[in-house]
Amino acid sequence: MTPLALVVLLAASCGGGETKRVAKPKPPAPPILERVSDLAARVPSGNRIALRARPGGRILTRVQATTEFGSPQTLAVAFRKGRWLAVRSPALGNRQVGWVDARTVALRLLRRPVSLEVDLSRRELLVHGPRRVVRRISVAIGAPDTPTPPGEFYVTDKLDGAEFGSYYGCCILALSGRQPNLPRGWSGGDRLAIHGSSTATWGQAVSNGCLHADEPDLRYLMKMVPLGTAVTVHM
Repeated sequence: MTPLALVVLLAASCGGGETKRVAKPKPPAPPILERVSDLAARVPSGNRIALRARPGGRILTRVQATTEFGSPQTLAVAFRKGRWLAVRSPALGNRQVGWVDARTVALRLLRRPVSLEVDLSRRELLVHGPRRVVRRISVAIGAPDTPTPPGEFYVTDKLDGAEFGSYYGCCILALSGRQPNLPRGWSGGDRLAIHGSSTATWGQAVSNGCLHADEPDLRYLMKMVPLGTAVTVHM
């Protein structure tokens, strides 16, 4: 066999010297950031969960299964990204959210078809159902020196007003938001809330930042608005 024939034979036996390329599988698409407004996450009894600065990031704080007032810890979900949930919490202030891995933490997810909207310019609270506004409530808002801060909050607790003082009226719906504009010498805490008043203040700008409502409206809210309900406050 001549050298040329040997080269041809070897080339044929090795597949002509061509290398077959196997296509690499495409990496999965990154999860999409989704805004959420109708979901709450309840921390299971006996648990304590970490809230992170970003998915997999550093721990900002930890929250327990009950609030400071003893209610079930029911966090409003603000965003979803894959298996991660971004939740609001009073421990994070008015603007920040904390991320939780929903697969490793046994959170109980709850639908919240009702939401609240507070229009500060109209001094009105609107209760939104799944398709329409179901109730309009006149409210007092913060005075010029102690304005109610706008933001995205949620209902953390529903409390008996009598346990905290007659000036709160029948009922208190505590909110996750905090008042950064407290009056000098105030010692009543900085948490925002919807509650009553010893006088008919609704429709006026007279409070230290909380929202005042009439008793029939408060009792309606106590009955119809569950913990974890989103509350949007705007001008």
